[in-house]
Amino acid sequence: MRIGLVVDSACDLPKKFIDDNNITILPIAIKADNKLLVDRRDVEETAAFYREQLGSKHKNAETAPYSTEEIKNLFLEKLVIDYDFVFCLTLMTSRSPIHDNAVKASFTILSEYKPIRRQAGVSGPFSLRVIDTQNLFAAQAITAVEAIRMIGQGENPLRIRDRLEQIAPKTYGYMIPRDLYQLRARAQKKGDKSVGWLQYALGSALDIKPIIQGFRGETGPVAKIRHFDEGVAQLFAYACERIRSGLLTPTMSVSYGGDLSELEKLNGYRELETACSDNSVELLTSVMSTTGAINVGDGAVSLGFASEEHELPF
Repeated sequence: MRIGLVVDSACDLPKKFIDDNNITILPIAIKADNKLLVDRRDVEETAAFYREQLGSKHKNAETAPYSTEEIKNLFLEKLVIDYDFVFCLTLMTSRSPIHDNAVKASFTILSEYKPIRRQAGVSGPFSLRVIDTQNLFAAQAITAVEAIRMIGQGENPLRIRDRLEQIAPKTYGYMIPRDLYQLRARAQKKGDKSVGWLQYALGSALDIKPIIQGFRGETGPVAKIRHFDEGVAQLFAYACERIRSGLLTPTMSVSYGGDLSELEKLNGYRELETACSDNSVELLTSVMSTTGAINVGDGAVSLGFASEEHELPF
């Protein structure tokens, strides 16, 4: 059986991993200053975005993920022919309508695919499953990597589905912003009051950065640490502790809102590399999507892994 994987462009995966595993990207459009940018996870476009610091310049940008119609067309024009089963993994429903759009599209896809496959000379049924990763950015990558691992092992769709739906609610995502203004501005546009005016003013004056957790479809600050570099060091130290305690999947995902050479210089990153190597955990690093940068600002760090429930050290 030919099994394919689709993720939205907010899912932070290395370009090589995407290409090597034929992962299909659902683009997210960004409307800013009467211009339309499209986040396709294109390496050159993303590099230019960060080089020109567009994430910090577009305070009033709006994001628009693929609509129900666009998702339907993508499947019916290509995916129903290329695959027999497709998993579509989306960022958390509380942050984007893309999951709901994909679910709505799936009903039409499943009712219209037969003549398209027949005309293309493809026999047999087609099916798909839309799964809410319940997280965002680097943490979205955890379920995607697990899906690819199981597809590579020849597992059937039912076992893969059960595994992904087991892993999603046990995936922890974390993010530390450099730019509190950008984070607050974007949160306000979405009706999120987790970073209020007083918190923003105090945080900016004292250089206090929040560590924001994504878990089971919810996001919110779990710690406030003075200085960005110290916050990142504590986050990486915590990740090392979880690696040594044992993860549910052998993957640690990290993304950075800028050139990855800057990520490698951050306090604690080398220790994270060592912890992954010593414990046979794959460390996947990628540039944060332009969608992520629009929402949390340039220079942010995002991290994700799957683990049993535990006490936070912050």
